[in-house]
Amino acid sequence: MTLRHFLSLDDLSGDEIRTLLDRALELKRWRRAGRRPPLFQHKTLAMIFEKSSTRTRVSFEGAMAEGGGKAIFLSSQESQLGRGEPAEDTARVLSELADAIMIRTYGHDIVERIAQYASVPVINGLTNSLHPCQVLADLLTYLEHRGDIAGKRVAWIGDGNNMCHTFISAARLMDFELRVATPVEYAPPLAARLAGRARVSLGHDPRVAACDADLVVTDVWASMGQEQEADERREVFRPFQVNAELMSLAAPSALFMHCLPAHRGEEVTAEVIDHPASVVWDEAGNRLHAQKALLEFLLNPR
Repeated sequence: MTLRHFLSLDDLSGDEIRTLLDRALELKRWRRAGRRPPLFQHKTLAMIFEKSSTRTRVSFEGAMAEGGGKAIFLSSQESQLGRGEPAEDTARVLSELADAIMIRTYGHDIVERIAQYASVPVINGLTNSLHPCQVLADLLTYLEHRGDIAGKRVAWIGDGNNMCHTFISAARLMDFELRVATPVEYAPPLAARLAGRARVSLGHDPRVAACDADLVVTDVWASMGQEQEADERREVFRPFQVNAELMSLAAPSALFMHCLPAHRGEEVTAEVIDHPASVVWDEAGNRLHAQKALLEFLLNPR
């Protein structure tokens, strides 16, 4: 059996992502019908959280529990990694104790080092660079509401952060157009390398990005670890708020997404997040189903 990790969307092909999303929809239908197969019976997932979480923790724990498995939560205070143990040693130890490792941390290099030395699948639950599990759920939500995202237009409005970077990968893999609009000083750090990538355009005008978009996506203006910059960022990002006026420029059937938690009145207005075009609650719930399909793909490859 070939060991597979999920550190970024680029660890999967477009065809694999589509197969995984179809499976996630199937598992969601089964759950609604009261069917919860033992996908992970006698399997254990070790979860390392150096960043706090609601959706990531509950969705992974719920996925393992509903599939007959077990998830073990380790905060930075409760793991030796948080007390100075090298990531390489943590990877070796947890590989002996669990069937898979999920880590939510700051530096992407930590996830890469754990994957390099682990002998079980490693999943990136979030780093400062990428958030692939969330974008899987976003792609699943679009598929559920509007069908295949191929050929559609997506607007990313706000910070050039880990979600933005992951959507850039998604555009190439899933063949949709991505228009990114950020303040000049908050463009994606990889902007120079990404500027020529097919299907992705980088700009600084949210109105241009939102024009005729099939999907509008945003995120908080100050992510975890950036709290001291919040006041400064609030002023810079104010023109990038997703409000009713901006959404009126999108396609009539456009959806709105946000990975949550949201700061109503900052990056998005209450009017938009509570509008019928907003699918943020389905998006949050789909973390469970996308991660079930992902865990099955990594733990029980066919």
